[in-house]
This record gives sequence, C-alpha cells and structure tokens, in this order.
Amino acid sequence: MSDKPITVMIVEDDEVAAKIYEQFTLKLDGFQIIATATTGKQALDMLHIVTPDMLLLDIFLPDMNGIDLLREVRKHFRGIDVIMITAANDVETVREAIRGGAYSYMIKPIMIDKFMSTLAQYASTRSQLQQHTTMDQMAVDKLFTKASIAPAVRTAENVTTLPKGIDKLTLKLIRDKMQVTTHSVNADDLAALAGMSHSTVRRYLEFLVSINEVTVETFYGTVGRPERKYRWADA
Repeated sequence: MSDKPITVMIVEDDEVAAKIYEQFTLKLDGFQIIATATTGKQALDMLHIVTPDMLLLDIFLPDMNGIDLLREVRKHFRGIDVIMITAANDVETVREAIRGGAYSYMIKPIMIDKFMSTLAQYASTRSQLQQHTTMDQMAVDKLFTKASIAPAVRTAENVTTLPKGIDKLTLKLIRDKMQVTTHSVNADDLAALAGMSHSTVRRYLEFLVSINEVTVETFYGTVGRPERKYRWADA
C-alpha cells in the first residue's frame, strides 16, 4: 500500500452511524477521514474544497437521494470511488448503484466485520491498480470478481472483548429491557424505558444486532427517514 493515506468523506445524516463508520475506518491502517457531511448539498459543497479518494455514502439523506448524489459525483468528480451504505435493499436501487459505478454496496444494519473487510478489499484493489501500468486478463479478472469470503458470524458466545463505547453494566441493562419487551421498539421507545439518551440506546442496540441477540426491521413511511425497530431475537 502507498504511504499516502486513503482519504475518506462520510456522507451520513445519522450522527451515531457516522461516528461508528469513522471509528472503525480509523482502525484500519492507511485510512484517513477528512470530512463528514450530513446532507447531499453539504457533501457537494465540500467536494469543491476537498477531494477524497472515497465516499462512504448513505442513500436516505434529508435533501436528496444518495443515488442522485452518486450520479453528480460521477459527472463532476470521476476520480472519487464510492461505497454505498444504506437500509435500501430494493433491486432498483441496487441496480442504479451498479450503473453509477459504486465500488460496493452494504445493507444496514452493517456487520462490522463486513464493513472492515470491504474497506480492506478496496485498499488492496487500489494498491494493485497503483502498482501496475498494464495488467493481463487474469489480473483484471481478479479485480472484477472480488473474492467475497464471508466473515464468521458474531455471537454473544464468541465476543470476548466489548468494543470501545460499550459498557458491560449498561449492556446488561439494555439486554434486560429488551428481553422483557414482547413487541418491536424503536430507540426512542427503549430510551424512555431505560432512562437513557437516544444515541446511547441506539449504539447498544446496534451492537446487540451485530452479535445476533437483537433483530431489526426497517419501516418506510410516506415522509421522513425510515424507522428502525428492534426486537429480542428469541421473542
């Protein structure tokens, strides 16, 4: 890998999610976060000032669809690579992301192992392209058929060390609340029950999703952001 870091802009209006992406991106050698935008317009304004190597791009932004932003990036900033991170799992959106030249597409809730392996694969691909001026068919085939080795599924049994920001006692409290909740709840509902802030509860819920103790569903209303509802996996 080149000594020059891979610069990243995060485009995500969910502050908790953006912080998680930043935290785990920086755990990988050779990556640097240079900007975070919460709207499509803010991202485009920033791109006229700084030019990252890669965007981590959500689709559900307050002012525009991330696919439209992807198209704008392709028109005016062709040298920037894009990885989509979104709850959108409909075929048409995936198709448009492929047409727009997205490097990868990750569906929320994001598994951290998947997130980090995707960025590592991107770094490897980028490094190979920088090392050569010509490539034979076999080398090109390897780049276009990126090996997708599924990471091991994380469970409560094989998680021995809690990640930064996850406290054992608070985790137990959230677990206890979820285990006695017989219906799906959003982070606001559980925050009221637990007497904690929305951002804290959301962080713990997403961790429990990542170790398969809690399931999550995304509900799409007629207006506003999609709503995520959580349920204890054995309920």
